[in-house]
Amino acid sequence: MYKFKMELAGTVIEADTIYESSRRFCKDYITDRPAELSVSVSEEDIENERGFATTENPSVQDLEHMALYRKICSELAVRNTVLMHGSCVAVDGKAYLFCAPSGTGKSTHTRLWRQYLGERAVMINDDKPLLRVFPNHIRIYGTPWNGKHRLGSNTSAPLKAVCFLSRGEINFIKKAPSESVLPLLLKYTYRPKNIRGMHKLLSSTSKIAETSDFWFLECNMDPDAAAVSYTAMSAQ
Repeated sequence: MYKFKMELAGTVIEADTIYESSRRFCKDYITDRPAELSVSVSEEDIENERGFATTENPSVQDLEHMALYRKICSELAVRNTVLMHGSCVAVDGKAYLFCAPSGTGKSTHTRLWRQYLGERAVMINDDKPLLRVFPNHIRIYGTPWNGKHRLGSNTSAPLKAVCFLSRGEINFIKKAPSESVLPLLLKYTYRPKNIRGMHKLLSSTSKIAETSDFWFLECNMDPDAAAVSYTAMSAQ
């Protein structure tokens, strides 16, 4: 077994894994600080992860990476921290999160933002960032689980806005009605199996819904899509 400590969303976690590759996978988040919680991955956990795999014939190492994150996120849920499936970019120190079904173009859109805004734009996480709910703000964090292209960084920023993205022939953005936000947040949020974690998750997502700006974006893959969405979202 391999033990190491990492810091995710401000929480130090001790991981007990079977494969050394998990430590390498998390290398940018390794810390020597005292652990606040611990998780371990078993052979059974790895085998159970096959049912969630989105790629054909994943390696046991890849399955362990996902099993580890599943356990971590279940523990973090009770600490007001949630995993959301989305691509997140920070501009001038404020974070923008784009959520959509896989294959819609989240990664393409944040790439357009980076091209449009240059060095002002920093990729936080391209796939599975963590959102932590504080009394006065929401903060979004990078993690090692940042998508197949490994786009992200060990950084964080206060959440400025969440955008639900869909494909369209023209680029059009509008504010999301408040009554539509919570179901969509839950759709893109990892839901723990334990009752306590689920209770805290509902509280956290409700807080995110109450305190953040939300948008609906229809966009194509032209560079103008970034200008349209950034201009609207950053002005609020």
